[in-house]
Order: sequence, then C-alpha cells, then structure tokens
Amino acid sequence: MNISTKTTYTPEMLLAMPDSNAYELVDGELVERQMGFRSSRIGLQLSALLLTYCEQEQLGWVLLADAGYQCFPDDPLKVRKPDVSFIRADRLSVADEPEGWATLAPDLAVEVVSPNDLFEAVAIKVNEYLGAGVRLVWVIDTATEKVHVYRHDGRGEILTSADELSGEDVIDGFRCRVADLFAPPQGVPRT
Repeated sequence: MNISTKTTYTPEMLLAMPDSNAYELVDGELVERQMGFRSSRIGLQLSALLLTYCEQEQLGWVLLADAGYQCFPDDPLKVRKPDVSFIRADRLSVADEPEGWATLAPDLAVEVVSPNDLFEAVAIKVNEYLGAGVRLVWVIDTATEKVHVYRHDGRGEILTSADELSGEDVIDGFRCRVADLFAPPQGVPRT
C-alpha cells in the first residue's frame, strides 16, 4: 500500500521558494495565483494612480501583488497577496519595514478578478481581509468593468464606469474614475 504524505508549507518555506510570487499559502497548502494580461494591466494602472497620489501627499506604502501578508489571527500559516495594497505611513515606519511577509494588515486590499478566479474564492479573500482588520477592500471585476467596495463596518457598494472610486478615510483625498481603470494605454487602438 502506497500512502503519500502531503507537505504542509510554512510562510518561511514559501518565502524561500524561487517561484514564491506565483503562490499564496492557505492552511499550509500552496494556492496558485493566476493573473491574466488584462487583470495584470488594470492592477498596474490602479497601483500607478495610487502611488502617484500617495507619494505626492506622503501618505504611505503602495505595494504590488508580490507583497504578502501574514496577518490572519485564525491561521498563522496563511499568506495572502492582494493585487494592490496600501499601508498608511503612520502604521509602518522605514525602520519596521519587513524583509519577508508583513504581519500587519494593510489599510486597503485590492483584488483584480482574473479569468480563472471563482466568485467564492474572491468572497473568501474579502472576508479574510476584513476579519484581519483591513479597512477597505476593492474587488475589480474586469468582465463587467465594475468595482465592488467593501468596508470594515459592513457597508458595501458596487461602482460602475460612470462612478468615481474614492480612497475615503483610508487614502484621504484619492479619487479616480472607474472608467479610467479599464481604459487601454494611450496610443493603443481599440480595434
């Protein structure tokens, strides 16, 4: 009888993997992250807008999809990597910048829905982020060109291309048109 044993991965093991950017860690198991071309472009577009604004206003840290968070009190073996995240400057100093995974929850977590993402999996991530103390979660649906907004107080809303996305009290003063997130780069033909 051949009994195979399943490897339980730790956050330290994930960090040491050469292809660690391709995975998150849930219950000690590797979960592959798959970004499509369009979802990657939209995530980069949002991160560029946030970075420009946050640098100008000196508000804090804007991070991309390879930044991982080990901040889930119910599961010390969990590492999640939002597609874009933000941590306020008053919560993380340069002296405290982690080498590996961040152990504090970001103030904003953004998930850009990729073609292979399941609704249930994205909903689980939203609940995990909010449960860890994330104050604002944006889920960008590339298929419908809508942004689902979730807040730590339980309020939520769905924004369309006619609406404006706001950083609310998390990224004070940040605003962008939802339509701008989905617009192709300048000079790229639409047909």
